[in-house]
Amino acid sequence: MAEIELFDDRAAAVIAGWAGTPEESVMWCSLPEVTSEVVAGWSRGDDVEAFVLRAEDRIVAYGEIWIDVDEREVELAHVIVDPARRGRGLGTRLIAGLVDQALRHYPLISLRVHSGNDTAIRCYARAGFEPASEAETAAWNVGQPVDYVWMTRPAPPARTDPGRR
Repeated sequence: MAEIELFDDRAAAVIAGWAGTPEESVMWCSLPEVTSEVVAGWSRGDDVEAFVLRAEDRIVAYGEIWIDVDEREVELAHVIVDPARRGRGLGTRLIAGLVDQALRHYPLISLRVHSGNDTAIRCYARAGFEPASEAETAAWNVGQPVDYVWMTRPAPPARTDPGRR
């Protein structure tokens, strides 16, 4: 069974090695090379919570939530699955765990992905994310290094009192 847990810097070297080529690294995090110091540094931001997915006593996936208090929203970021374990639903499990963590903060959750990263886009769609509107996408891409595909997760329905009719 796969469990989400807080990231520990000791796993940074393993995670940094998952992007096998500069192109894969750019698709993951817009950097042509990622070191363990870079991965460890990501989690140290005041507005960042980093997590790993552990299965069979091994770290198999990594991702972050970026909490924006001013906008009252959360963005998923730097999501990656161990290449030796891709295609097994672990990315979808990680996303579900990240969403649970994000919902502890705010119901509005978004993410950005390179337009050519079809595998990630399909994974996010399986996890309940939908493409953002054209207007949102245009606005959110202002100042970005590339035109990302932005996706959002519809807010969960408001809870109602089961005793009321």
